[in-house]
This record gives sequence, structure tokens and C-alpha cells, in this order.
Amino acid sequence: MEEEKVILVDENDNQIGLMPKQEAHQKAILHRAFSVFIFNDKNELLLQQRAFNKYHSPRLWTNTCCSHQREGETTLQAAKRRLQEEMGFETELKESIWFIYKAPFDNGLTEHELDHIVIGNYNDDPIVNPNEVASWKWMKLEAIVDDIKKHPESYTAWFKIIFDKFYKHLSQ
Repeated sequence: MEEEKVILVDENDNQIGLMPKQEAHQKAILHRAFSVFIFNDKNELLLQQRAFNKYHSPRLWTNTCCSHQREGETTLQAAKRRLQEEMGFETELKESIWFIYKAPFDNGLTEHELDHIVIGNYNDDPIVNPNEVASWKWMKLEAIVDDIKKHPESYTAWFKIIFDKFYKHLSQ
């Protein structure tokens, strides 16, 4: 099976090429990505704990789901696909903000992404894919802020970055 490719972009989100996902992460090449934030009616965010077998950041807590758009796929199409694959449900989604971030990992890989934040609402329990997700929980935003301060090692590098940007965006 051919390795999934990511969409290489410039700083304005214009596509400039394709590259195998692993190579893009090894070379820290800027590529398009998305992060899904699902809230319930209590304004709690659905977090997932990454599966223990993930090649980077296993066991760490992160946003509801995230991944990369495929060529020819819109951000919302990609987000709906990945939400179903990881968390086992569908819901209406809408795009929010986007920004560029860079997060190196101990294993030599680097996330250098132009990340689109996608938000939605859902009130039931997810039916998680155990190959992707070890556990899940709903948390109030303020509780996440406090927990990241107390236990930063429990969260993915990218979640700490994107949550901070998203939380500041919500506070404006």
C-alpha cells in the first residue's frame, strides 16, 4: 500500500506539491492539516487519548481528532472522514481559524503544519477506533488550561499549541 501523501503549502495555504507523510515529518516541510474540536451542550471539549501503539505521541491527550487533507479533499470533507474513522460519529462541522505551527518530537519527526481548526457539536458518547484512540473524556476549557499547566507532559505537543491559539481566539 502506498504511503499517504500530504499537501505541501506555502504560508498562504496555496498548494505547492505533494509528499509522503513520513518524509514531510522527517524534513519538517510545511503542509496542510486540520484539528477537530467537538463540544457538547455543556461547552465541554471532547478529548482523546492517543492509542498506545501510535508511532509518535502515544498515550497522550489531544483534541477530538486531527489529520491531513488528501489531494482533492476539502478541509470539511477530511475532518468528517477522520472524525468517523477515529471517533465513530458524524456531526455538522464548520471551519474556524487557521495558523502555522512547528513542533519537533524526540523521535526526529517534526510537525510543521498550516492547521485548520474545525469545530462541531455532539452530545453522545463516541464509538472510538481502538487502533487510534485509547480513551476519551469531556472537559471544560478552563479545566484543560489548568491541567496543561499542571501536567504538560500528558498532552501532545501540537494540542498545547493549537489549544492555546484556539482558546485565545474564543476569548476575543
